[in-house]
Amino acid sequence: MVLATFFVLTFLGLIHSPAKVGYELDDARNEYMRQRAEELQERMMQLLLEMEEREKEQSWVHVGALLLSVLQHWLFWAYGGVALLFFWNLRLLLRDIPEDESSSEEESSSSDEQQNNERNPVEGRDEGRIFAERIQWPVQNIQVNCRVVQSMVGDLLRFTRQSLTNTFYPVLHPPIGVGSAFEGWSPHENDTVVYRLLVPMTAPRGHSFHLELGNEEELPSRNSCIRVELECTCVREQDFENMVCFLHQPEEELRRNPEPNLLQTLCTGSYLDVHKTSYWFQQLMKRAYKFLPESARSHIGVLPSRRSCRLRTIDVFDRTLFIEIMFGVQQDDSAIFLSSEKTEAIFTPDTTWPQSCAVAEIKFFQYIKAHAQQDSFHLRCMQLCARILVGNDFTTYVLKTVVMHLLTTIPLESWRRRDFLQRMDDIMQYLHCCIVEKRLDHFFFGNEEVPEEIILPPHFQTSRPPNLFQHMAQEPTVHARALREFQELLWGTSCMSLTQSF
Repeated sequence: MVLATFFVLTFLGLIHSPAKVGYELDDARNEYMRQRAEELQERMMQLLLEMEEREKEQSWVHVGALLLSVLQHWLFWAYGGVALLFFWNLRLLLRDIPEDESSSEEESSSSDEQQNNERNPVEGRDEGRIFAERIQWPVQNIQVNCRVVQSMVGDLLRFTRQSLTNTFYPVLHPPIGVGSAFEGWSPHENDTVVYRLLVPMTAPRGHSFHLELGNEEELPSRNSCIRVELECTCVREQDFENMVCFLHQPEEELRRNPEPNLLQTLCTGSYLDVHKTSYWFQQLMKRAYKFLPESARSHIGVLPSRRSCRLRTIDVFDRTLFIEIMFGVQQDDSAIFLSSEKTEAIFTPDTTWPQSCAVAEIKFFQYIKAHAQQDSFHLRCMQLCARILVGNDFTTYVLKTVVMHLLTTIPLESWRRRDFLQRMDDIMQYLHCCIVEKRLDHFFFGNEEVPEEIILPPHFQTSRPPNLFQHMAQEPTVHARALREFQELLWGTSCMSLTQSF
């Protein structure tokens, strides 16, 4: 019972004293934690004195039986309590100990920092840096896997393009890595990361793609289509041997020519069909993989999908990678595509190609990486928040939108490791304000802070930004649930900070 009491007191001391993520600790808070640590030590000494008194009163045989019983039932909890108390005291001590420097240049910079710390003792403790360094990030190197996946899919497409030479199928271009993995973070664990790529397509000779955007009031458009039209190639017959003009050549000669017609194979009516295109691309991947050197050392499987090509590869070390390949047609010269990605609707027609900002998003994070500090922790902030979001109604896209807004309003030099806790607080505060106001603006619409390097269609810049929280404004019950889940999210952030600190 003594050890059980010790563990309970230790646990109570821990849950009453952890600092919340995102709030800077002041002197009063530090003094309070020191007092709590001293109080726990005094209680521990009292318990030890009680044990000594009981040992004097009881016989050695009885004490041995008692200790054996205690060890059988409370040994695990005792070790846990001692370990927690030790690391908690160590955390308090580290707040007041400056980091050692290993070179003369670092010593000179340390002296400058020490002068700054004398002027501002709270900043001198550098809680954000200590906390960030103790967080255990995924072991898997996502960037390495991204390069492997992009190289493999690129090789598959090169073999595929050779087989499509002088055909009337869509022209496939090098893949573009999109999504959280290629952006440098992932909301999932190591074994469930999905590496997503988008393959741009252009019309073959004799055909043209015409993008028909959906309702202008719905941005980005979710019901856009790609209309396929025939073009006259009579003038170019001399440039391509045995070239057929589908527009003007008689039907008898078209039947004699073995070349397939894009409108007859991958279209429904005059519109490009997502399901037919996906099935066609899956068959190309199955045939092309046999020519890769990796096929002798690993296995690839094509998983069922109506709107993409999903691959699962298993190498000789029994490591599994999940790959999803989507297709898209570029909108003018911008970073916006009409893609085959899924929509939130229950049913999406096979001729629907929604507008996608995935390429614009990857370009934005590449821009941030090129201009941010070397030890920038913006991706770590987003990844930690995404892990806490699991089980809530807040999507990772909502979180990514919040972080993108903050990256253009908070200077990039303020996203370093030492600012980790403050930036986490900013993310939570921004999200909370958006929930209260029932409004979160889409990042790429009507936003003057979007970098000029990212080319967007003209109407993106002049349109009123869509509200990602429109459903909260329309349904009060949804808004009330969002407020409750945000409080749970704050609790999860606090628990994460305590767990990762040890």
